[in-house]
Amino acid sequence: MEKRDELYRGKAKTVFTTDDPNLLVLQFRNDTSAFDGEKIEQLDRKGMVNNKFNHFIMSQLEAAGIPTQVERLLSDNESLVKRLTMIPVECVVRNVAAGSIVRRLGVEEGKTLNPPTFEFFLKNDKLHDPMVNEYHIRAFGWADEAHIEEMKRLTFKVNEVLKALFDNAGLILVDYKLEFGLADGKVVLGDEFTPDGCRLWDKETRNKLDKDRFRQGLGGVVEAYEEVARRIGLTL
Repeated sequence: MEKRDELYRGKAKTVFTTDDPNLLVLQFRNDTSAFDGEKIEQLDRKGMVNNKFNHFIMSQLEAAGIPTQVERLLSDNESLVKRLTMIPVECVVRNVAAGSIVRRLGVEEGKTLNPPTFEFFLKNDKLHDPMVNEYHIRAFGWADEAHIEEMKRLTFKVNEVLKALFDNAGLILVDYKLEFGLADGKVVLGDEFTPDGCRLWDKETRNKLDKDRFRQGLGGVVEAYEEVARRIGLTL
């Protein structure tokens, strides 16, 4: 397998083509951004931590029967992944109120949500990732009914698997976002699952161990990610 041309450069990851048209190289960089790219910094070791964290989590999900994009680790900051036709919506599950739902609905941060809420957002930084619903998704042709239902099913399955994993590590899985794509017409989990795209709190102290440390200027971002990795049994 030979890495070739840069295909896409996001805020914290770069995607490269390979000599196999069905495989890509996903590179995790040290770039860290918030507020749709308005705040950007370089954090040492972050690319390595997120790459290995993502591979570990995706392996856990694969073992639970959830199809993912990840094939294997290539290096400290690169993974080999399946090429997907990405669906341009994010699937968000919230187990505890935090972030935008607190601002939008005026609820108290930390309120347990029973049942967990599910939300769709259009993946579009220029529009600040607006919330959409299933009617928008179908009307604009972003996904059909069967794919929408499968994304929802898989997103809640991820919640079942990862809530237990993090709970056993003394952590609360507050919320997270997922992105999906299609491979031969099948819905597959793509992009990443790292502390960049979820919220994780210590069960006892409610200390934040995710990218909110960067958003809120709390410091110790990579150290928090490494602490989560250690607790779930990941050796970096």
